[in-house]
Amino acid sequence: MRRRDLLFLASAIAALDTIASVAQQQKLLMGVLGGGSPGPYAPLIAALREGLRETGYVDGQNLAIDYRWAEDRPERLSGLAADLASRKVDLIVTLGPVPGRAAKQVTSTIPIVFITGDPIGDGLVESLARPGGNLTGVGILTAELMPKRLELLSELVPPARTIALLVNPNNPQTEGVVADLQKAAADRGLRLALVRAGTENDIQAAFANAVEQQGDALIVGADPLYNNQRELVVALASRHALPAIYEWREYAAAGGLMTYGASLTAIYRQLGIYAGKILEGVKPADLPVEQPTKFELVINLKTAKALGLNVPQSLLQRADEVIE
Repeated sequence: MRRRDLLFLASAIAALDTIASVAQQQKLLMGVLGGGSPGPYAPLIAALREGLRETGYVDGQNLAIDYRWAEDRPERLSGLAADLASRKVDLIVTLGPVPGRAAKQVTSTIPIVFITGDPIGDGLVESLARPGGNLTGVGILTAELMPKRLELLSELVPPARTIALLVNPNNPQTEGVVADLQKAAADRGLRLALVRAGTENDIQAAFANAVEQQGDALIVGADPLYNNQRELVVALASRHALPAIYEWREYAAAGGLMTYGASLTAIYRQLGIYAGKILEGVKPADLPVEQPTKFELVINLKTAKALGLNVPQSLLQRADEVIE
């Protein structure tokens, strides 16, 4: 074979290797299924992608991410989950209990990594240590921390005798949360006023209902709907002069009075790490469901001042962050 032909053959082989390399890099496809809209989730998706990078997966290089958002319309989730499954994605990441159940219903073979409040109670796994099947993820202990939020709110607003609780009737954890809070309130000699909002359009009416029931303060239930609408929720609490406690730091950053819960960005980073491990070939059944071990107390002093509240020094000393 002539030298020119050898050079041509070598160039052709190199080109084929390059094409194969690119195809190899792009062959993995991950679906993300969320019940809200992409805007409020942008910082959390960034944390998810950071976790993926830590395990060697970069969107646009060796991974493509296909997002499906229900825009606070839970009835759309089943169809969106089925659409992702039909695309034969290598993995589905679900954001919340309802998206998790929707994905579980459409596939028993595609690995699913979830974030949810109560993985067992939400019907996603039978055991945290041995999840089994095609699902694992992160449980964020939302319901378990509700009595603690009541305690903190009572400490900040000691004259409050009626505490309003905003819950989503569509959330599978709601019934248990209400029962726990009613007991915790009764133990403190407080009255719990229940208000419900299952859609964005219900939120304003729920706040008006809290005022009608003479709520002195408010606990905002841990729910993806409220987090997705946190600017509205915080604005309504301010408009009605209701001292409120929330789950995530992001509420305090948006002007909310006080939050107590795990770091949401840290949770989404861990979600990305788990997703990366599964993309590497680890089976979901072999990854125990993770749970946070550190919880943050954040207080917004500017909001407290606007509400005419003096924050006790005991609370300030325990706060992980004070926004002034």
